[in-house]
Amino acid sequence: MQPTAIARALSPFTPHLSPAQLQQTSAYLDLLLKWNARINLTSVRDPQEILTRHFGESFFLAEHLFSNFSIARLPDSPIPPISRSPDSPIILDLGSGAGFPGLPLAIYAPQAKITLLESQNKKATFLKEVARALTLTNVNVFSGRAETYAAEARKRSWPAAADVVTLRAVEKFAQSLPLAASLLSPGGRLALLIGESQLAAAQHALPEFSWRPPLPLPLSRSRILLIGNKSD
Repeated sequence: MQPTAIARALSPFTPHLSPAQLQQTSAYLDLLLKWNARINLTSVRDPQEILTRHFGESFFLAEHLFSNFSIARLPDSPIPPISRSPDSPIILDLGSGAGFPGLPLAIYAPQAKITLLESQNKKATFLKEVARALTLTNVNVFSGRAETYAAEARKRSWPAAADVVTLRAVEKFAQSLPLAASLLSPGGRLALLIGESQLAAAQHALPEFSWRPPLPLPLSRSRILLIGNKSD
């Protein structure tokens, strides 16, 4: 898909992608479509729907996480931008799957240090291929279970705790939340792209978090962005 068409499709989610970022998004979409014909990365097959459901949600999250960087500020956003490591925030994407939201975050904010956690080897191989093809030098891929990440990270001199942990479309959602919280630094932020029906489960599972009002996702009737801060 041409970058101009991608820009139009993503305009409800972000107006701030540069020509280079749109080209990276186009290359990522092409790779996703090719690999999806061989392994099941996403059940969505239509490129336009992939853009709005997967890329759009991810870039919408990026807009609100990174509004204090060099891109235009979002003065009406109820979510304060990342402040703990403003120059190079550390982000872990738990259960990255086909790379959402982690890879779009890496495209949007090349100053961020992003690790994608994916236990399925074929999907992890895909993530590494996208990072290589798009020259995303700010991305690491951990092919293993999140429960073992902290110990392995220390062996590899990777960050064992993050400023932000992202979570989207994982199995056993409620059970995954305490694990995601355990990977956060004190004062860190958990960013969830979920359905409205999961809101209560998230707040119940992590009552110690300070939760921001959920934000409805553009072009969706029931999807929200929910962000909570871990106590210091």
